[in-house]
Amino acid sequence: MAKKSKKDKDAKKARAEQKLKKNQAKAEQKDKKKLSKNQNVDGDDDDLDIETVLANFKMEQEKFEKINVELLPQGQHNHISPRSNSSMITAASAHNKKGKELLMFGGEYTSPETGMTHFYNDLLSYTPDTQQWRKITSQNSPMPRSSAAMCYHPSGIAILHGGEFSSPKQNTFYHYSDTWILDTSTKEWTKVDIKKSPVARSGHRIVHWKNYFVLFGGFKDIGNNQTNYFNDVWCFDILNYKWTQVEFPKNHPLPDPRSGHSWIPVEEGCILWGGYTKVKSKLKSGQQKGKILNDCWYLKMKSDLSSIRWERRKKLGFQPSPRVGCSMAYHKGRGILFGGVYDFDETEESLESLFYNDLFSYNVETNRWFALNLRKNQKGNKSLKRSNNKNSKEKEKELQDLLNQILEKNNLKDEDDEDDEEVNENEDGSTTASTAATSDDEDTERTTQEAEGVTIMNQLPHPRYNVAMTVVDDLLFIYGGSWELGEKDYFINSFYSIDLNRIDGVTCYWEDLKEIEKAKELGEQDSDEEDDEDDEEDDDEDDDEEEIKDQKLVADDEDEEEEEEDVQEMEIPDLRPWLPHPKPFESLRAFYIREGPAFLEWAISNNKHVRGKHLKKKSFELCEDRWWERRDQIRIEEDKLEELGVVGDVIEKDTSKGASKRR
Repeated sequence: MAKKSKKDKDAKKARAEQKLKKNQAKAEQKDKKKLSKNQNVDGDDDDLDIETVLANFKMEQEKFEKINVELLPQGQHNHISPRSNSSMITAASAHNKKGKELLMFGGEYTSPETGMTHFYNDLLSYTPDTQQWRKITSQNSPMPRSSAAMCYHPSGIAILHGGEFSSPKQNTFYHYSDTWILDTSTKEWTKVDIKKSPVARSGHRIVHWKNYFVLFGGFKDIGNNQTNYFNDVWCFDILNYKWTQVEFPKNHPLPDPRSGHSWIPVEEGCILWGGYTKVKSKLKSGQQKGKILNDCWYLKMKSDLSSIRWERRKKLGFQPSPRVGCSMAYHKGRGILFGGVYDFDETEESLESLFYNDLFSYNVETNRWFALNLRKNQKGNKSLKRSNNKNSKEKEKELQDLLNQILEKNNLKDEDDEDDEEVNENEDGSTTASTAATSDDEDTERTTQEAEGVTIMNQLPHPRYNVAMTVVDDLLFIYGGSWELGEKDYFINSFYSIDLNRIDGVTCYWEDLKEIEKAKELGEQDSDEEDDEDDEEDDDEDDDEEEIKDQKLVADDEDEEEEEEDVQEMEIPDLRPWLPHPKPFESLRAFYIREGPAFLEWAISNNKHVRGKHLKKKSFELCEDRWWERRDQIRIEEDKLEELGVVGDVIEKDTSKGASKRR
């Protein structure tokens, strides 16, 4: 076969480029037609149509450099444009190899003065270690949107799909169906052009499982006050960048279509809880009525996508009260749920709503819910802490000696194990004296935070729904959210974090409740002028609010007898009773110091080809898994002890010294 000349190659390349430009032109023309088709002609004449708005955005987008990173001032929040319904994820930090960062994309904001809505397409980055915000813009960013689905994969990429957009006065709406990949290290966006993909939607959710992104649910407005809700499942393969819809057997049980649901990843698949849908109204033909869901489903994943199956989970024990707009984030074998709203359909003209700010934990393995209540911050005596830290250092030294003896006994000790303590600490954060020195005084850390403009609240954030939420290591971050009074929405411009290890306070980076407090005052004045015949109804609502403030879990009627037993016993089944068990008020570090040798023995038996300090790392990882696995049960025991007035760290009895006879 004759070798192709350079001219032939250049000609082929030119034809390919010309074909690409032609296809891009066709795609743009197709998008324009799609936009025109989805417009609602009932809008006001003075409102801009979506095609014009998006075209203007595109022109503005071209002014940006390829990737522009702007460091935002620390200690201020007014540089971050307030927004709701943004997408928030946790990713490996591009600025700290061992750390993580929070990424937030898009969102919308409606001005209370003008009533005009603005959509965003900037990418915001937050590094918890330094409290540094960055704003990232580029020519190739996705178009502005809100309520999109976004998810991070450990390989270093994130996916963005769908979302919604509207004209400034929200007379016309548009739902996206595009798919984008974000390189989280370089912050470069790439649009994935594929023929077969999920239809346009918003309010859906995406999680990752192995080499797949898994999408479920969402909704799309189709006009005439009608909305389509979805219950389809799609898998995006990160190896070949292709979407595949999961097909289920004909009579296989499926969850109801929904949006705004909780969707978290687990080892064997995905957990679905709650959401919102609309069903046909029995009162008016052709009308839809909202329905709040609180069912739970387990999607059992398989590498063979045709073998994926749904499994409905039974309601065991207590359940969170019905609500919509709550947010759930995954954290070490459990889901952490916050906020939400419940709507009371009183009349056709008015709608009363109850907003929540309670915090719950859902244990995936046991299928149980638990309330997470804030504890009082016990500052304690500093001199006593220093003494305890000194003892802790001695115990850590003893632990290292024991671990090295076990390794030596099993002929698994490396030559450099003698001086590996500092290396081991850097890798697993567990056992060296440097940890004790840097974390011995929590009060100092909190005082420093307050000096930097960060305050510690002893109550959960104001009730709200639709917050952006994610977990970075053991910190739960909560951004924004909305609250309503009458027919008016109020966006809460705020940013918080909660340490899921202690749960003894809420770190408030900023919070603006002025508009809400003002609205409450006006609402109270209006309610004082109402007739006395409404007093009984108001009293009933107050009783409902008091029950919510107590943050009690609502029992399900069908399991009432079983739940009464649960209240008395409050025992969470132990799936691995052969492993050491943490004690009340015992920190992870203290647990490892006490039971490190036992976990090392288990690590040796389950890791045949690992040696030395790597076995120590495995033993700590096993200890950490065990500590979080039993965390909910330990919290129950700690709460009981606190009711009896027993608060503080567990003190080990020193058997080497004579015990005092006084009690």
